[in-house]
Amino acid sequence: MSFPMTLRVAGVRAEARDIMTFELRSLAGGVLPAFQPGAHLELEVADIEGSAQSLLRHYSLCNPATQRDRYVVTVALDATGRGGSRAMHAGWRVGSLVRARSLANHFELTARAPRYSFIAGGIGITPIRSMIHWCEDNGRAWSLLYCTRSRVRTAFLEELRAYGDRVAFHFADEHAGARADVHTAIDLLEPGEHVYCCGPASLMSAVAAASTARAPGSVHFEWFAAPQGGVAGGGETRPFEVVLRRSGLRLRVDADRSILDTLEANGISVPSACREGLCRTCETGLCAGEADHRDMVLSESERAAQTSLMVCVSRAHSNVLELDL
Repeated sequence: MSFPMTLRVAGVRAEARDIMTFELRSLAGGVLPAFQPGAHLELEVADIEGSAQSLLRHYSLCNPATQRDRYVVTVALDATGRGGSRAMHAGWRVGSLVRARSLANHFELTARAPRYSFIAGGIGITPIRSMIHWCEDNGRAWSLLYCTRSRVRTAFLEELRAYGDRVAFHFADEHAGARADVHTAIDLLEPGEHVYCCGPASLMSAVAAASTARAPGSVHFEWFAAPQGGVAGGGETRPFEVVLRRSGLRLRVDADRSILDTLEANGISVPSACREGLCRTCETGLCAGEADHRDMVLSESERAAQTSLMVCVSRAHSNVLELDL
């Protein structure tokens, strides 16, 4: 089997308040493409605001990667969103058909670390749950700090409790709304320990600030939303031009518009999903010029290579960018 593909909802379970788990299987019940912990599915979901065009949304796989017969996603309800979670919670039932566009992994678990420290906030537990299964299967040492608003909104609560003191829970409503002390948690880690963090931007930013002294490449993030103040890079916003190599078309990108907005306004379609520099769906080849990378997904080496950019957020240091379009 290969992507894109149609999957069948084989199971639906209420995981916690406003959190649902969906089990997806192939129509024929066969083996699915393999994945590794940290991977996510790109799914087509309904736009409940009325658009006939499906939305593209990315959901982390939370089941063990050894399971080749199913994909499992756990989704928190976003009551203010355009669709996605609301459409899934309201409309997905056993037997529903779901279009999966791709399988990707920008949050890969390194197999070389001596031990692992996982930090999850809310629904950020989903990729980390798959990582914990991997650690258990491979006899690796790990710990988890899991921060949620309350016990009733904590996915996999009883399952994770069974791991004993390897899991530390922080329920905000039991601490007068105070956040977990991630600085102390990071300071207590061993030098070679790898940190994997997924959750709200506030938690991710706190972990990043607490980890500045740790070894390069040992702290890993999966961003669901851009941090306060915007995506990485920031700085001056000014107009520039893009040239599309395949057609020769030259377009001006105004200071208050993205490359993606400009392309769409001129009838040029580029796949996109988050529009915040978080998912890589709109990644486009860069043929010439110097990009001002403002995404949250490219590594430092990828930024330095200047071979691609996220057209939803990235801008230009040079006056012109030549894109592989």
